[in-house]
Order: sequence, then C-alpha cells, then structure tokens
Amino acid sequence: QVQLVESGGGLVQTGGSLTLSCAASGTIFSINTMGWYRQAPGKQRELVAVATGGGRLTYSDSVKGRFTISRDNAKKTVYLQMNNLKPEDTAVYYCNAAAITLATMPHEIDYWGQGTQVTVSS
Repeated sequence: QVQLVESGGGLVQTGGSLTLSCAASGTIFSINTMGWYRQAPGKQRELVAVATGGGRLTYSDSVKGRFTISRDNAKKTVYLQMNNLKPEDTAVYYCNAAAITLATMPHEIDYWGQGTQVTVSS
C-alpha cells in the first residue's frame, strides 16, 4: 500500500501564495507520475499539474504561469507552489501517485491523498 500525506493548505487572500507538499510512503517499488488534482464544491475533480518520474510536467491551462510543480524522487515527495492565487482556485486539493508496490507489481495503481483545503478570499 501507498500512503500519501498532504500538507500546506489554508486560507489566503487573492494574489497570495501557498505551497502544498505530498509525501509518499509504503512498500513502494517505483512511482511513475505524481501530481495534484482539485475539486471545488459542485464540480468534478480536475487535473492541476502532474510530473512524471522522467521530469515531464503537465499543467492545466487555468494554472499555467501561476503554479509550479516539482518533485523530489529521493524523498518521494511532490510539491505545488501556487502564486497569484485567485478565488476560483478555492478547492480541496488532492495528491495523486501512480505507483507499483511490492504487493501489486508489475501493476501500477493510482493512489490518492485525503485532500487539503485551499481557500482564496476575495
């Protein structure tokens, strides 16, 4: 199993910044992608940003130029630096990891964190 522990959410004013962190633990053989998704009230969960183990980064159009995803493979941790936050960024942010564990190999399984609330006040 893989446990994902998120931290860094909170309340911030429009234009402010926050950094989210997500650390993976467990009997992990390898992690392919790690990333962030978000879900606002009444809306579907959407991709924010993902990073592959090889360093390929993908962002949603709504956060390009404002958010930066980074990853420390040795620490099995992914970060999301969020700048110039807007009220429409308000959501629960979920960490995701596509990983192979000793129990699931060779199959890759998607794992999710419990989510961290980000609220941007206008």
